[in-house]
Amino acid sequence: MRQAGLLMPIQSMPNRFGIGDFGPESYKFVDLLKKTGMKIWQILPLNPLGYGNSPYQPYSSKAMDECYISLELLEKEGLIQSAESFRKDEKTVDYEGVRVYKQTYLKEAFGNFKEDEGYKAFVQQSWVYTYAVFLTLKKANGMKCWNEWPEACKQWIHTRDEAVIAEYSEQIRYEMFVQYTLYRQWKKLKAYANKKGIQVLGDVPFYVGIDSEDVWSSQQSFLLDDDGRPTFIAGVPPDYFSEVGQRWGNPIYDWSALRNQNFEFWMDRLAYSAELFDIIRIDHFRAFDTYWKIPASCPTAIDGVWMEAPGYELFEELFERYPDINIVAEDLGELRPEVIILRDYYKFKGMRVIQFSFNSKFMPEDAENLIIYTGTHDNQTIRGWVSEQPEKEKVKIRKYFKKNNYRYPLLSENFIAYAMDSKAEYAIVPMCDVLNLTAAARLNTPGTVGYPNWAWRMTGFGKFEDKISFLKKCVRNSKR
Repeated sequence: MRQAGLLMPIQSMPNRFGIGDFGPESYKFVDLLKKTGMKIWQILPLNPLGYGNSPYQPYSSKAMDECYISLELLEKEGLIQSAESFRKDEKTVDYEGVRVYKQTYLKEAFGNFKEDEGYKAFVQQSWVYTYAVFLTLKKANGMKCWNEWPEACKQWIHTRDEAVIAEYSEQIRYEMFVQYTLYRQWKKLKAYANKKGIQVLGDVPFYVGIDSEDVWSSQQSFLLDDDGRPTFIAGVPPDYFSEVGQRWGNPIYDWSALRNQNFEFWMDRLAYSAELFDIIRIDHFRAFDTYWKIPASCPTAIDGVWMEAPGYELFEELFERYPDINIVAEDLGELRPEVIILRDYYKFKGMRVIQFSFNSKFMPEDAENLIIYTGTHDNQTIRGWVSEQPEKEKVKIRKYFKKNNYRYPLLSENFIAYAMDSKAEYAIVPMCDVLNLTAAARLNTPGTVGYPNWAWRMTGFGKFEDKISFLKKCVRNSKR
């Protein structure tokens, strides 16, 4: 069934607390999305933001970032007094400021919280306690990466020496409370979206960060030296985004070890993601076929080698255990044919981005089992992208739309309608394109780190509400 959706990160939601969260404004967004006729809400990873506030360098692949806790919902539960506004009208997120601001209220809520049956069941999951210890030790050691901690802390994951963490028992309980609060707030929001007929498309990065509980607790699954430092790191060779490639810095999986463990690390990770999301988008899917292996000593991503990964073996194990798991594949970039064969063997939806496929030849997409985007979180906004095109290309774009009876006032609107009209099963557009925003609203520029990446946020839904009739018309006309 052909459907339409909207890419809208949680952190970009408007509210009076400086960052989007799981509270009332997100529920309002779901209500507005319902009015458009769209049935998919795509988000970015919810995991604890690591280096550069990137959701693709998280401290954990299961935990969530405390920034997303709704203070308003804590107020309603009586866990905190009324919270003051913070950076209400700012158009960017000040992550560090938000953390400091919210922590006072979270500590207050923890002090008033009484453990219930839901909490007791939640903390029975082994990762919850391990992550709480990890983050507690990380904070106690100046937020340094675990491989730079004192030996006793570094080795706790193996020794489980209670003496090492005895003084931190209350802080560990606090971190578990934070994760329980995030989990229950998110599950309620997702249930509300599902009740409205909207599926949540969540994002799972292929790699995890070296500075993560995942690597600390599963060191045998990665290519590390005796000190816990990566011997090889992940990235991609020179491409559209960078002449020197992208050196991500994530540790490379030890696929031989993973195979011997029946890919337990991946089974556990994807099964938990399936509990949080209706559809799982696996970022950098091509690495299940071949991955770019860069020596950790190389300062760029130029020097590397393509290595084959056991993608078929992994997915056979996955579908044997979880036959109903719903996965879509981020298969963008230059790919060898075997990546497409792997994708199609399991009937995963691939992805196409109009900014890459829409050119002077104007070859429309003719494939059905895919997701078409005007742009992703890594792309320029449509308005920004068009402004960067040569003048003759802009003329061709306008002529094409006029010739094919796309006559909306804004080019971004014509691109959205064009995407909706494609044969692709899913058509998803970012909020920044719906609002016809400039390059200032770009979510991320690959190959760069830190602000303004991941910082864009809305200050209200008024302009989105003005676009509802347009989106509803697109959905209706395209029979989605």
